[in-house]
Amino acid sequence: MEVILKEDVAKLGHKNDIVTVRPGYGRNYLIPRGIAILATESAKKVFAENKRQQAHKEEKIRNEAQELANKLEGKKVTIGAKTSSTGKIFGSVNNIQIAEALEKEGFSIERKNISIAEDAVKETGSYKAVVKLHRDVKVEIDFEVVSE
Repeated sequence: MEVILKEDVAKLGHKNDIVTVRPGYGRNYLIPRGIAILATESAKKVFAENKRQQAHKEEKIRNEAQELANKLEGKKVTIGAKTSSTGKIFGSVNNIQIAEALEKEGFSIERKNISIAEDAVKETGSYKAVVKLHRDVKVEIDFEVVSE
């Protein structure tokens, strides 16, 4: 079953992509929630016209994301956490703390667009995170976890 996505879906596709999904997933989840529409011939024609009109706007958004990526390049964020005497963190550091630290630096980035390369950050030290600003623009930032 082919559907046209109306918004980004993790591990499936981005907005305005035509993707093939299993019939049950499309019929019971994507279409009823308004995440996708059925890709009929008429819908594909409307989609092609809309995509042609949006190409100009998309380029502008991509350029803005690239400018933000250039500003974020080489940024190092410090995150304080409560630790034991051996350097282990009580809990773990996740994308929420990274988003808050970037907010203090003046960058407004949603936490769902930040992914940490490590499985779980449970000790003090330096780590890397990937910030997805646009479907084509990703930037890697360094963050350091220090004891409070």
